[in-house]
Amino acid sequence: MKRHNLAVRLQHWLVVLSTFTLIFTGIGQMPVYKRYMVDQLPGLAWSSDYSITVVLHYGAALVLVFAAIFHICYLLFSKDYDIIPRKGDLKESFLIIKAMFGLGEEPPSGKYLAEQRLAYAYMVFWFAVIIFTGLVKTIKNLPGVDWPGWFIALNTHFHNLAMVFLLLGIVAHLGAFLLKPNWPLVPSMFTGKVNREYAQKRHPLWTKVGREISDGK
Repeated sequence: MKRHNLAVRLQHWLVVLSTFTLIFTGIGQMPVYKRYMVDQLPGLAWSSDYSITVVLHYGAALVLVFAAIFHICYLLFSKDYDIIPRKGDLKESFLIIKAMFGLGEEPPSGKYLAEQRLAYAYMVFWFAVIIFTGLVKTIKNLPGVDWPGWFIALNTHFHNLAMVFLLLGIVAHLGAFLLKPNWPLVPSMFTGKVNREYAQKRHPLWTKVGREISDGK
């Protein structure tokens, strides 16, 4: 069954590639890679060169901002709000996680599980923080901009904090795929499709709507 169209997959991979580039180059500007000899590893001599990492960082930031705007426009024009969190998602997520460990039954879900909607909200929040603080850090470098030192320091702390929480979110996101029930979702971000048997088992409300649409109901 088709789960993600090309636009959704494009958004996903733009965010993935830009985020990992931002994290790697951002850490490199602290600096860390020269101190811990990361730049001695094959192919990473450039990692401690600020003139290179800063260009890559700004380039990745532009891609991330583009992906964020693309995503917002997609939601508004497609009116596909299945990923937006709903009331009761926290309780439903608890039941789903319990069911994964054989404790109780998993409640019927739509296109996205409740835990996926909550994870989406978590990541959106921290992406918003990192984009906003990143824009502030960029603006303060422009000629004629003279903001108080305490504000710049506070903004930098929030920027770094957002990076840490994004990393935690990424680890949790990838860690979820270590659980066998989530394995069928992995190919969908490449092909856009999921196994019909899996969809009917874990997303019966979504497959039911799909059948009704195809039947013209």
